[in-house]
Amino acid sequence: MPVKRLFSAFSAVVIIILISSWWYSLPQPLFSTPYSSILLDRDNQLLEARIARDEQWRFPPSETLPSSYIKALLLFEDKRFYNHSGVDWLALGRATVQNIKAQKIVSGASTITMQVIRLARTSQTGNIEKRTLTKKLIETLQALRLEFSYNKQQILNLYASHAPFGGNVVGISAASWRYFGRAPQSLSWAESALLAVLPNRPNYLRPGKNQQKLKQKRDRLLTRLQQAGEFDQLQLTLAQSEPLPDKILAFPKRAPHLLETLISRTNKESNKNKIGLIKTSLDGNLQAQVQSVVNNYAQRLLSAQITHLAAVILDNKSGLPVAYIGNSGFSHSPYSGKGIDLLHRPRSTGSILKPLLYATMLQQGEITPLQLVEDIPIKFKGYQPENYGLKFRGVVPAKQALAQSLNIPAVNMLKQYGIKPFYDFLESRGMSTLHRNADDYGLPLILGGAEGTLWEMTHLYMQLARVAQSLPAQAISRLPALAVKSEIEGEREDNELNTSNLGAGAAWLTLNALLEVGRPGNESRWRQFSNSRKVAWKTGTSYGFRDGWAIGTTAEYTIGVWTGNAEGGGIPGLTGTQAAAPLLFELFNLLP
Repeated sequence: MPVKRLFSAFSAVVIIILISSWWYSLPQPLFSTPYSSILLDRDNQLLEARIARDEQWRFPPSETLPSSYIKALLLFEDKRFYNHSGVDWLALGRATVQNIKAQKIVSGASTITMQVIRLARTSQTGNIEKRTLTKKLIETLQALRLEFSYNKQQILNLYASHAPFGGNVVGISAASWRYFGRAPQSLSWAESALLAVLPNRPNYLRPGKNQQKLKQKRDRLLTRLQQAGEFDQLQLTLAQSEPLPDKILAFPKRAPHLLETLISRTNKESNKNKIGLIKTSLDGNLQAQVQSVVNNYAQRLLSAQITHLAAVILDNKSGLPVAYIGNSGFSHSPYSGKGIDLLHRPRSTGSILKPLLYATMLQQGEITPLQLVEDIPIKFKGYQPENYGLKFRGVVPAKQALAQSLNIPAVNMLKQYGIKPFYDFLESRGMSTLHRNADDYGLPLILGGAEGTLWEMTHLYMQLARVAQSLPAQAISRLPALAVKSEIEGEREDNELNTSNLGAGAAWLTLNALLEVGRPGNESRWRQFSNSRKVAWKTGTSYGFRDGWAIGTTAEYTIGVWTGNAEGGGIPGLTGTQAAAPLLFELFNLLP
């Protein structure tokens, strides 16, 4: 009796070990392959992509797959997918009989679940394993196990995201963009059928005799789909007439600096080598238009030896960017400076901070728009500010001094308000580049003595526009993507700023004064047209003509433009009015 009990106990232990081994037989994680870094616009259109570490174009797994692709895939690979638990025993039995009769393997009866296991094993080992009976048995057991851990939709997504589609293209998303130039959700029946059969012979898409075989496989699948009632005879004829793609398409390059900045910051903060998929708030169509306008404008600036510029458009209502240009063109060459995202490089602010001082003094009741302020020569302990143009106007209304960007009234106002209180105000609004204490900056703080980034300066103006409309001022996002959805750490925070130190009245009066800033070129006659856009805007020029700024805001949008040279060299004539302002209004003209 004790021997029987011992044998029973031993048998139970063995069974438990076998079950446990089976239960934990799946590798964790299932797929260890790296993914490409992907940037999408707000409508899920591709903006930018970077190849994965292993030199494969492999997009992160899709949450949804197009129905046409699913129907084509299941009809071709696994028509009883939803009715089996990882192994199609009927197909396996039929394949066994066929293989015995042929005395060789002519059919594997692999389900999609089993193919996911095979793809996962390949990702773990890095090699395509030789098919043996033992490996087939292990594959079968792991497929059964996979069905316990994932639902059918997840298994389909895993297959579609890791199947080979020829060359270094992996997964349906990468294949759809690489071969057809659009997202999988826009695939036609012919394109879906092609991507359903392609993993079976991924090299057949290369030009040559095999391409005709691939078309025949696709057309046979289309015929089966028509016979299954998915579409009519006319649609079948049209689908079969669609040619196979004859070349690999390049991925869009709409926001290279944004993606590079995200990768750089994420790697620095989390030691990761990827950011996965990020859905941004950018408007892909507007981004393309802005990119085109900026590139054309940058060519015109070259004649003045101005080689770089940056621009950003913010939606005032959402507080999110809808267009993002980090530099004029993109290059990894360290000598061109085109790889630098200049939206986040601190540069001398010039006169850009003047409206913020004006607004906070209005709020505190220390000034009124029509109050007369002095514009006469003055000297502060060896510091003698001068106006651009070296002219003096005696006394002028405060709002006119702001609109004309007079330096001496601005310095006097900062002296009156206090350097430290204004410094604290800027920090409270989100300006992060004030690395010295207030006294070190002194009175030149208001004339460009401090550095700021175009990203933060444009947000500060957007805050004025939001507060003027009684909307809460938003904190400036740490990550430039302001991602709607992201797989990276540090997503956008919707923190609202404390607006107690700036009210709607002060913000509105400030923007009203900035409507009087003289516009460049044909824009100077804007008041003659009833449908002209009202833009409150300001320019800035740094000492030594190193930086030209222009930032403007309407009720709906805020646009910031910076022009200059990344290395910091000055150019005579590089001013915000001449170099940055024309582009500012070209960009406003793109907006609804």
